[in-house]
Amino acid sequence: MSTLVCFGFGYCAEHFVAAFGEKFDRIVGTVRGRERAAVLNAYPGKLQALVFGGTTATPELKGAVTEADYALVSIPPGDNGDPVLAAFGDDFVHAKNLRAIVYLSTVGVYGDYGGAWVDERTIPKPALPRSRQRLAAEQAWLDLGKRHGIAVAILRLAGIYGPGQNALLQVARGKARRIVKAGQVFNHIHVGDIAQAIDAAFTRTAAGIFNLTDDEPSPPGDPVAFAARLMGAEVPPEITFADATPSMSPMALSFWQDCRRVKNDKLKRELGVVLRYPTYREGLRALLEER
Repeated sequence: MSTLVCFGFGYCAEHFVAAFGEKFDRIVGTVRGRERAAVLNAYPGKLQALVFGGTTATPELKGAVTEADYALVSIPPGDNGDPVLAAFGDDFVHAKNLRAIVYLSTVGVYGDYGGAWVDERTIPKPALPRSRQRLAAEQAWLDLGKRHGIAVAILRLAGIYGPGQNALLQVARGKARRIVKAGQVFNHIHVGDIAQAIDAAFTRTAAGIFNLTDDEPSPPGDPVAFAARLMGAEVPPEITFADATPSMSPMALSFWQDCRRVKNDKLKRELGVVLRYPTYREGLRALLEER
């Protein structure tokens, strides 16, 4: 009986389980609130939702970790480090059947490279506090794997989009903005490709760092314009970054501080992943067809 524990049963974990959940006999997913857990547990199926607020390790959840064959971790670190490691580090060590851990990180750990290409050999230089925390959490998970012979794969994700979270919806709701900043590009990744990369990492008991991005970093306004044209809608006018800044949240602004082009060759070479959506164009077309 194989058991998967998902720390942070959110957007990526839900899509992974929807696509590959049949491979597991038991699935445990953590959520922050009891109401959310009750909603998930009301659905028939193998998923069991347990509450983990970031500090308290309940006996039931600790028991699930010690029985786990696979673990997917997507809870972000905080000022005090990685909450999953802090609460369950010893339980991972004593999990007799644990085959692999996949930790979902971000390409934000690279910091700003002025639009140059980066890969897994590039030295990260994060300027943002949350990116520095992510880098420290990555290292902590890799150290755990090395010390105890556990396969730990770090997947560094680009900007996530997919069902319910994409430029098509922004256009349809009249909230799409085509912001222009000279030289700025972003990588993206469809949640369906995230799901298959997680599966590949588990299947191959992969260890190490892998960039999980599309093939074509693009100016931020390009997906918006493409989405509008697909829908036969008017393309939103360009807005300069300077004009958009006053209406942007500090979190949104922080994403524009860094610029880099992220390579995904290692993902394809070592995990054998063939992207279903190599650019935002394939991804948005598929999402429109699904609608």
